[in-house]
Amino acid sequence: MSKRLLIAIDGPAGAGKSTVAAMLAERLGYGYIDSGAMYRAVALLAIESGTKLDDGPALARLAAESDMKFEWQASGNRLPLRLLLGCRDVTETIRSPEVARAASLVSIHSEVREQLVRQQRELGRQGGVVMEGRDIGTKVFPEADLKVFLDASLEVRSERRVRDMEGTGQGSSANVLRQMAERDRRDRLREQSPLVPAEDSIRIDSTHLSAEEVVEKILRLVDRKKQVGCEK
Repeated sequence: MSKRLLIAIDGPAGAGKSTVAAMLAERLGYGYIDSGAMYRAVALLAIESGTKLDDGPALARLAAESDMKFEWQASGNRLPLRLLLGCRDVTETIRSPEVARAASLVSIHSEVREQLVRQQRELGRQGGVVMEGRDIGTKVFPEADLKVFLDASLEVRSERRVRDMEGTGQGSSANVLRQMAERDRRDRLREQSPLVPAEDSIRIDSTHLSAEEVVEKILRLVDRKKQVGCEK
């Protein structure tokens, strides 16, 4: 039986991590974990409960008590899984701009990150998982079998986000570009788990690539990893 790898995909917002990770997991028959969705879920709980976004200990308690579960489903959707808080499906709710902005502030707190990192490690410890986020290869699973840092130009990333939001009336191109630049700044300069490529990660620039082309590149890397494992 071939080894079931633990694959970490990191990168900035709009680089295509969710789409690529979901497609890759489907091709490999692996589980898919969107770590960013977990921060969004905590942000949603904070908004609903009136918890202040600068109160790290209170946010960490929300994370610890959240009863967060992923449910995978066979489909060709962009995100072939559901995120449940208890029995409540929040998969779509956490994608709102309000929750996204709050999640960026929630993720700054070390107490929250420590709580969610523990949960993420438990979800991925047996392998056969594609996990994506911003610190998977550096903090959550530095021992991951394969680490990919997926990037793209700021302009292309903001254009992709605008396309995702088409028809929602949730933001102009200029606003999205400004918000994404600010998100990049926060992610890269934060004290806890800043957005940086792991030393042994493989960088893929998706600026001029489709999601399918990125997946094919990663599948070749997976094959190489498995071959090396068999030779040991």
